[in-house]
Order: sequence, then C-alpha cells, then structure tokens
Amino acid sequence: MANKLINQMGLPKSIANVFAARNITTAKEALSLTEFELMEVLDVSLAEVTSAIARISEITCPPYQTVLSLMEQRIQMEHMGGHLSTRLKGLDDALCGGIPFGVLTELVGPAGIGKTQFCLKLALLASLPPSCGGVDGRVIYIDVESKFSSTRMIEIGAKSFPEVFRTKGMAQEMAGRILVLRPTSLSEFSESLQQIKISLLQNQVKLLIIDSMAALVSGENVQGATRQHLLGWHISFIKSLAEFSRIPIVVTNQVRSQNHDEVCQYYFQAHRRERIVENHSGYDSHLVAALGIHWAHAVTIRLVLDAKSGKRFIKLAKSPVSPPLAFPFNITSSGISLLTDDGIELTGPEINTIHCEGHSDIINFDAERVQYEAT
Repeated sequence: MANKLINQMGLPKSIANVFAARNITTAKEALSLTEFELMEVLDVSLAEVTSAIARISEITCPPYQTVLSLMEQRIQMEHMGGHLSTRLKGLDDALCGGIPFGVLTELVGPAGIGKTQFCLKLALLASLPPSCGGVDGRVIYIDVESKFSSTRMIEIGAKSFPEVFRTKGMAQEMAGRILVLRPTSLSEFSESLQQIKISLLQNQVKLLIIDSMAALVSGENVQGATRQHLLGWHISFIKSLAEFSRIPIVVTNQVRSQNHDEVCQYYFQAHRRERIVENHSGYDSHLVAALGIHWAHAVTIRLVLDAKSGKRFIKLAKSPVSPPLAFPFNITSSGISLLTDDGIELTGPEINTIHCEGHSDIINFDAERVQYEAT
C-alpha cells in the first residue's frame, strides 16, 4: 500500500498535479515528509497539505479489524484449508487434526533420527483416498540429499494399509501421484519455484515437502549477509506458496553446533550455557536448529526429533494451538509409531534443546526384521 500512486487516490486534480510536478508520486514519498516540509516543497497552504495527507493516509492504511472479525476469518480459512492427519493420534490431537494447511511445518533433528521416514509417511497419506484418511492428491517431494526411497514408501503403505495395497495396481497408482525433484543447488531450486507454484494449482497438489532446506543452503558457497539475503527470499516465497495454495508445506532442517560466544536468543539460554560450561558431559545441548532465528520465526509448527537415553522423541516445540509436548516413538516397518498418545509437557530450555544422547545406538534400528537407516 505504501507504493500506491498518489494520482490514483482521488485527490483534487490541482493538488495531485502539484505532487506530480514535485516528483512525489507514491504514498510513501508523501508520508515520509512532515506537513511543514510538504508546505515548503509543494508551495501550498497548510490546510491543503493537511487535507491531502488525511486522504492519502485513509487510503494507504489498512482498515482496523475487531478481534471477532479476525476469529471469524481464521475459522473460515481453517474450514477452507484443514489438516493432513499424520495418523499419530497424540500428535494429531495436539495439532487439532494434524499438519495444518496454508503454513510452514518444520521437522528438525540430527541425521538418522527419522525425519525422512516422517516425510515418506506424509507423502503417502496425502496421495491416499479420503476413505483411508488421505486427501486424494498429488505430492511434490523436493529430495535434495537423494534420500527418497520408493521401495521404503511402498513398504510403509503395504504395512499401514494392507487392504488398500492388496488392490491390483494401487501401489503403482500411489507412486504415480508423487513427483520427486532433485535440485543440485539453491539456484536451481530457485529457478523451479515458479513452475512449482503453477503445478500446485494445475496438478491438484495437496502436499509440498522440501527435504532438506538446510542442505540446499549449505551447498551454496556464500556466507554472511549474502547467505541471509538468499535465505530470506526463499523464506518469503515458500511462505507465500503455502498461503497462496492453502496446502501444507513440510520442510526438514538439520542441526548444527552452537558456539559458546553465540548471542542468546531467549532468556533461558544464558542459564543453559552456564550449565554446559560446568558440565561437559552435556555435549548434546550444544545442538541447535540450523538456518538461524529468521527461519525459526517463519515456521508456524516446529517438530523436533531427538534422542535421549536411547529413546527417540517427537517434540512439538512450536505451535499456536498446543503447549510444548514430547512423544516417545519408534520406527517400524509401517513407519513412525508413537509409544504413547499422552504427550509429556515441556518447560524452560527443554523445549528447544536438541538431544542426541545414545543416538548412535539406535540409528540402525532393526524391527520386524526390517533393515534400513532411518533418516
């Protein structure tokens, strides 16, 4: 609205012509000056300036909204959008139905913890018919690190929905609904984003997965402000895709080591840092989500997958509809399975702490004679 042209605001022609003659063409340019500065630049009276500024402000500034109207808009958007069920009852209940449409959901955790396993199950669910809990759509899967496994996905489907996958040709039909892209660089990914935007509408796409965004960014040989600028552009574009298409967008993120001299983002991190310095055995507390604080603010839902004392947990670390909760889980032949639907409520630094204690003991999980690396 700040760049709206003054000649389109219905000002009296005489004053509009004066603005144009002084090369003040947008609302931003006019409102950046005080009334007395405008009097001097435009060479008109205070009354004329005040009237013009009032008109420009009225058109430029968005109208106020009541809390009731905002609530009604949100209910309408949720009705139009909805949720994609994860088929993990405790997590779905906490998220009021599953992965929400129209926003970014992030999966963050160390390598081998189960992020890709989670994504494979979601891709399968999005392509299933509604009678099986799916949304009967297509999926775009951005496979940056070449970890997508069609064999593993079919196995998850056959174990989770045996009645569906026994139907002749059903496995091929499900696989045919999932489009896998493998960009080799962030610039290549950027070039394909506009095509992805068109595909979201033309091909009835109901889910977009990017696995992983951190790998795309780390592959670029840029640092500092340039890297943040690139990331900022992609954050804005991906968020706009979610809002524009009203589908869930799931992005995986990696972890990195946190330096002792790194600026604290939250009040409790200073206390946590003191404990780390005093107790070197808490090495895993150095791990934080990659991509930085701007990315963290962009995501609406953050699910942290970590391991502590040999057990894996899915932590609902960020959500507008739920307190922070942790759910213990295993990975089986049918995918991720919660050990209990009752989440453990988290407080303080435990919400954002990413553990990997005992993680090396459970990376190669063997259940029901299924051998694979859970990524």
